[in-house]
Amino acid sequence: MDFTLLLVLAVAVTGLVWLLDLVLLRRLRTAPGPAADHAASETAAGTSGRRRRVRAQRDPWYVDYARSFFPVLLVVLLLRSFLIEPFQIPSGSMRPTLKVGDFIVVNKFAYGLRLPVVHTRILDVGEPQRGDIMVFRFPQEPDVDFIKRVIGVPGDHIRYENKQLYVNGKPVPKELLDDAPAANPEEDLLLEHLFGRDHRIYNNPNDPGPQMREITVPPGHYFMMGDNRDHSNDSRYWGFVPENNIVGKAFAVWMHWKGGLPDFTQARLLH
Repeated sequence: MDFTLLLVLAVAVTGLVWLLDLVLLRRLRTAPGPAADHAASETAAGTSGRRRRVRAQRDPWYVDYARSFFPVLLVVLLLRSFLIEPFQIPSGSMRPTLKVGDFIVVNKFAYGLRLPVVHTRILDVGEPQRGDIMVFRFPQEPDVDFIKRVIGVPGDHIRYENKQLYVNGKPVPKELLDDAPAANPEEDLLLEHLFGRDHRIYNNPNDPGPQMREITVPPGHYFMMGDNRDHSNDSRYWGFVPENNIVGKAFAVWMHWKGGLPDFTQARLLH
């Protein structure tokens, strides 16, 4: 189910009903009927000294609902389409940076303003940079949103062999932080230095993982990888993300919730 499409339809329907009521339906409801015209003529003839007023009928329920919901739905649509949108992390592919149950906030205008539903970019604001955490529509199933880290931008040469990432022929430096972290003891916790953007990753020393020969990122596309390198369905398996599939840049975790009470103490900015 495309929530944005449903929201657009709801805004269109409530707005149309409200507008139609303003320009036409309200006049029809408040127009004097035959009885009022007869009363007015009698008054004019002097047969009655009382002045009568025509009282408008109460607005129909659908007009009341449209007038109440249209502004709210419009504000929500504008916020979700052009400013920020919340998402929940459903998998562990971005551990240790993001955990299952994290609620994140995505900046929708960081990479340009896009029309809802059709996703056409109408204003250039910025481009994804290596190291950004980006939400995008999965190329093989556009109704599904993915979140990964930008590794390669257009023109980059990417290779991944023996758990070592190479960008433009150079190995991306990394250092071991913990060879048996409590949160994930079968993995190595490392700090990767991606062109000045430092972030933690997991590597399983006992899992050979995928091997990927050098490829070139085509124009208008991006190469994405999860921080949980041996447990991430990413560009190493299905290819590049087209520019038109971009949703936005994840910039903060505002809550963690995985049953029980929401945990706001884990709120933080992402890098």
